[in-house]
Amino acid sequence: MQRTISIRLDTIQDQEKALSHLQNAYMEACNKLSAEVVEHRCWNRVALHNLTYSKIRNSSPLGSQMVCNAIFTVCKAYKNRNILKDEAMPTIQFHKNRSVHFDKRTYSIKGNLLSLYTLEGRIRIPMRMGPFQEDYFSKGIPKEGELICKKGRWYFNLVLDLPEAPKTENTTYLGVDLGENNLAAISSGKIFGGGKIRHDRDKFLAKRRKLQSNGSQSAKQLLKKISGREARRMKQTNHQVSKAIVQEAIKNQAGVIVLEDLRNIRRRIKGGLRIRTRLHRWSFYQLQMMIQYKAENLGIQVKYVNPAYSSQLCSQCDQLGIRQGNAFKCLCGNQQHADLNASRTLCRFAQSLNCATCVVNRTQVAAMR
Repeated sequence: MQRTISIRLDTIQDQEKALSHLQNAYMEACNKLSAEVVEHRCWNRVALHNLTYSKIRNSSPLGSQMVCNAIFTVCKAYKNRNILKDEAMPTIQFHKNRSVHFDKRTYSIKGNLLSLYTLEGRIRIPMRMGPFQEDYFSKGIPKEGELICKKGRWYFNLVLDLPEAPKTENTTYLGVDLGENNLAAISSGKIFGGGKIRHDRDKFLAKRRKLQSNGSQSAKQLLKKISGREARRMKQTNHQVSKAIVQEAIKNQAGVIVLEDLRNIRRRIKGGLRIRTRLHRWSFYQLQMMIQYKAENLGIQVKYVNPAYSSQLCSQCDQLGIRQGNAFKCLCGNQQHADLNASRTLCRFAQSLNCATCVVNRTQVAAMR
């Protein structure tokens, strides 16, 4: 498994200038490549390399390997967009706050020194690692890295290849139903309410709209000051919830955590402006990734299942029930919280994957990630 550690670099003024020049040239190359991607509708790494390498190499001060890294960065950015076949090609702009990709040919680590490629030649920068980074670094094998500048300080996000944790022998399933009203409902009976965080996000949205409509210089300064505050608060909440979910799996001796496969959900759901705004601010993918890597660290397996009809099917008799708000009722006598019922239905979906037969018109498909 792979993990990323962020290492602060102790740079001097000349090194900061060299890194800034490299970052500017890298972003210019990425923007040129982005235009080529839109023109030719091609974001395959090999195909884009054959199409644009010579052109970018001749027009950019970057070395040959850094041009290859720029092609990798652009292809990765477009691949993450999950562009549909008939969808118009978006133009991705790469700004200075974007990271610069390094591979094993463009960086090396010797002791506490990080050697990086720049336009002025190789430079060696001391690394400042805390106990957390040192612990991971001593266990893993360094892979690629990303150079990034935050508030005038330079960091190197290093990817490490760590040995796989031994998988638990428990085969019990723990279903997790994610939502906006309730952040997560666990099949063991625990619910994490989302009322407070949704209220805070609505306040952030109202404040941004008010400042943007004002348009004054002081309003712009305040917008810049509070930028990212909502994202940081949501990230902290997701860390707390994901940690609690994994601890709940350990408490219930669960060997498999079942999550919903929510890919492309923003394209599938239609609604008004308010619904779309709330949906696009819902960081379910970040929460799922946090649950996955925390679970894998402890040897707990994660399965993703198709959540279709999980909120309408009874978790006991597998028949359609009646959902009214947070209440779920079924003719078999099952009455419980609707989100808890959905999380337990997800467990039934995951268990049916191991069976040789299933109901034809209700086939559930899981994707291992």
